[in-house]
Amino acid sequence: MILVTGGAGFIGSVIVWALNQRGIDDIIIVDHLGSSEKWKNLTGLRFTDYCEKADFLSYLDKGAFDSHKLEAILHLGACSSTTETDASYLIKNNFEFSKALALWATSNRARFIYASSAATYGDGEHGFDDNSADIEKLTPLNIYGYSKQLFDLWLKRKGLLDKCVGIKYFNVFGPNEYHKGSMRSFILKSFEQIEKSGEVQLFKSHRPDYGHGEQLRDFIYVKDAAEMTLHFLDKQIGGLFNVATGITRNWNDLVKATFAAMNKPDRISYVDMPDSIRNQYQYFTCGNIERIRQSGYTKPLFTLEEAINDYVKNYLQNTSYLGN
Repeated sequence: MILVTGGAGFIGSVIVWALNQRGIDDIIIVDHLGSSEKWKNLTGLRFTDYCEKADFLSYLDKGAFDSHKLEAILHLGACSSTTETDASYLIKNNFEFSKALALWATSNRARFIYASSAATYGDGEHGFDDNSADIEKLTPLNIYGYSKQLFDLWLKRKGLLDKCVGIKYFNVFGPNEYHKGSMRSFILKSFEQIEKSGEVQLFKSHRPDYGHGEQLRDFIYVKDAAEMTLHFLDKQIGGLFNVATGITRNWNDLVKATFAAMNKPDRISYVDMPDSIRNQYQYFTCGNIERIRQSGYTKPLFTLEEAINDYVKNYLQNTSYLGN
């Protein structure tokens, strides 16, 4: 039995889909559906049971899942908003909940794989290497990144990090992100702008070393992110691992690929970046994926153009979900 927290969410639901592709449906999903349309991510998936997050830890403490013999916990559930300002909420949701789950998993000999984040790297001053020896040096730019950093550090200080796997996801995009509101990928936002006006607006650069729309990111397709995560179900190794492509592309590339997938001509304009995010804006991210490659992950990754073409034509143009 595999338990997936956040299993109705973006990356979590795609991981459940990828498990289903392997013929695995002995899965318990934990999430908070609320009033959003996140529930639609579940409609094409196969799983054994569902539990609301608010009830989960008390059920776990009472032994409700003991009979299921959980072999692995994939902990994807978290508040992933980089603009959330309620620090107490993020600490309780992303840190305290994760601690309780990690302690249960290690005490019950269940494989524990969890979502850390590339947001822990901050502005990249100390690089983007997933070497746990140096994580104390990292300085996240927002409280979301800090909540993830805090859990990484806690595991390390408890001597548990090498017994778990922390996944540092970079800029993930793809199907099943419709419910994410302002946190949806810019591919989806571009698609909507093009459908509405035929034009996409990008932020101007406010640094002389980057042109407008030339800020760089490591974009990874969610199908690749799911496969790289599930790699660690089979590999009994631990520590932190970047889930990325190791290749940087700029926002202009991303938008042009979206126009191309929609068979429409490019029309890009540039607007000033809001003051509220200007000091926290990352101009460059690139995940070093040497460690995951050395661990035995050899599958080829989608190029940005291949991924956007698949996303637009097979999902966005008919609002489809994985598994449907």
